[in-house]
Amino acid sequence: MARNCHIESQRRNLNIESDAYTIAVTYAGAKGISIGAAVSELLRRAEQAPQPPSPLLTTNRRGLLVKAKAGRVVTPEMVKELSEDDPD
Repeated sequence: MARNCHIESQRRNLNIESDAYTIAVTYAGAKGISIGAAVSELLRRAEQAPQPPSPLLTTNRRGLLVKAKAGRVVTPEMVKELSEDDPD
């Protein structure tokens, strides 16, 4: 059974850091595609890449991310606080 499908192209604005933009532009140029297509392709590839297991984090039976040894739940606030301490 054949179906007709029309998908509208939607324009989106995306603010990314300059180094990520450079990667996307370089990738797009090498592949001969638009920057938007390059970003989409790179994101899809990153999503499919296997994530290495972290020895410091694990998932509890409720599906929450916890410290492996302490068993404490890692909250978004904790992540933000630690990332703000980063001297980069």
